[in-house]
Amino acid sequence: MIIIVMESFFREQYRLIASVSAVKRYLYSSIDWSERCIGILGARGTGKTTLMLQHVRDRYGDTSDRALYISVDSPYFQAHNLFEFARDFHQFGGELLLVDEIHKYPDWSLDIKAIYDSFPKLNVVFSGSSLLQISKQKADLSRRAIIFNLHGLSFREYVNFTQAKEFAVFSLEDILAHHRQIAETLCGEITVRKLFRDYQQIGYYPFFLESKGTYLYRLREVINHILEVDLPLVHRIEVRQLSKLKKLLYLLATSVPFTPNISKLAEATEISRPRLYEYLESLQDANLLNLVRSQGRGYEVLTKPDKIYLENSNLMYAISENVNIGALRELFFVNQLRNASALHPGLVDNTIELSAKGDFIFKSQYTFEIGGKGKGFRQISGVENSFIVADDIETGFQNKIPLWLFGFLY
Repeated sequence: MIIIVMESFFREQYRLIASVSAVKRYLYSSIDWSERCIGILGARGTGKTTLMLQHVRDRYGDTSDRALYISVDSPYFQAHNLFEFARDFHQFGGELLLVDEIHKYPDWSLDIKAIYDSFPKLNVVFSGSSLLQISKQKADLSRRAIIFNLHGLSFREYVNFTQAKEFAVFSLEDILAHHRQIAETLCGEITVRKLFRDYQQIGYYPFFLESKGTYLYRLREVINHILEVDLPLVHRIEVRQLSKLKKLLYLLATSVPFTPNISKLAEATEISRPRLYEYLESLQDANLLNLVRSQGRGYEVLTKPDKIYLENSNLMYAISENVNIGALRELFFVNQLRNASALHPGLVDNTIELSAKGDFIFKSQYTFEIGGKGKGFRQISGVENSFIVADDIETGFQNKIPLWLFGFLY
């Protein structure tokens, strides 16, 4: 019986590998694939499955039986044990087991820990929702699993995908010191402003490659799946709360950049204040929101964030008919800097905070004011290491840097 099951999973793997893209995401080269246990967490649609299948193809070829990709949302795993399946695969000579949608398997961390401890020659790669907080699992994986975040596409990746280019990543320090030279070089090879507009609307999730015409429709399906399936599954949110969560997300999307009045928001959504704080954090964990607090406030779940943004610009176009250009600029900047700074999950994300002068301060070191091409230096006058980040320009001058260039940080 198990041989028949294995054969069916291998056939599915061969089919998937035959159609998987050759273009790799930024994270692929950052992973040491020789590690015995690797976790890849990310929002739905960011390419976790593709990443794993690419590794199987690169390491083992198209039809090897030593590596096996499985998804535990398969009906088979509703009635069968993951540990026992891994044991059988190992006995058949398996070397690498790749487990997708791990958050849909009950008490998954116990099985992953048991596999790690029982089969030293079997490597495991698992992927799951960005909602998963490894430290809160029943089994301690902290000494076993190396966890990576897979974010949506950077603007650089979008350009590489659509233009068949191989532009490199630039560090923040490189951009701050040499932005004019970098921008002039890039603008000599690509039509930056058109590509940037397209990226902001339909370029954050890799599935844009399949069909641009249905992209926003598919993105709405992704949002609904996160709210209706992933959040209740991982955070045990009751089904009757889902309509309130959808209303909350819509209100935030149509009001950004949103400085929240928690009392009014709680009243409008019929969610209690303590529960509302928890939901905001959950929506951030799900990569639907970015919460930003003021510098020096510290980080407490049960305090209101000082600004709330959608996690990426595509969500704004998918949810709201009227896009606020000021919000669009700020959320792009927050998104790209946060993503570039979060290769691994951290306890607290305070890399970017609201600044008393200017809009944002990054790692308590660099201050940024975001605006259009006419934005001046008045708000950051006299502030050390301060910069204007301007939209609608291709190249900058001195401490005025084009907004799009921050999309080359990862």
